[in-house]
Amino acid sequence: MAAGSESGSSGDPSPELLDEAAAAFGLLASPSRLHLVWALSQGECDVSHLAERVGGTLPAVSQHLAKLKLAGLVRSRREGRRQVYLVDDPGVVTVVQVMLGQLAERDERAAPPRRRWSGA
Repeated sequence: MAAGSESGSSGDPSPELLDEAAAAFGLLASPSRLHLVWALSQGECDVSHLAERVGGTLPAVSQHLAKLKLAGLVRSRREGRRQVYLVDDPGVVTVVQVMLGQLAERDERAAPPRRRWSGA
């Protein structure tokens, strides 16, 4: 086992592993790319539907998907004339879901209860 790759709590991650994680987190630091990964965690989708869902233009969404694909976070397959995208790294989806879930829970706890007013 290489130094720094132990699975115990006393071993630090290797510099290479830290670089890889930082690169993945860097890609996910974009709200658009984070939204795309979230959307793809719900199921595979083509670029036009993803653009509509995340509110982006086709060229911008295509560029974000190309970066995510190069990083190995998503992959694509041809379906007739369409290019369909899907998550290629379920572990990253788990991280995204946990982070967004934690933030949503925190926001719900911090927000005062909403009152519903009648139109009277």
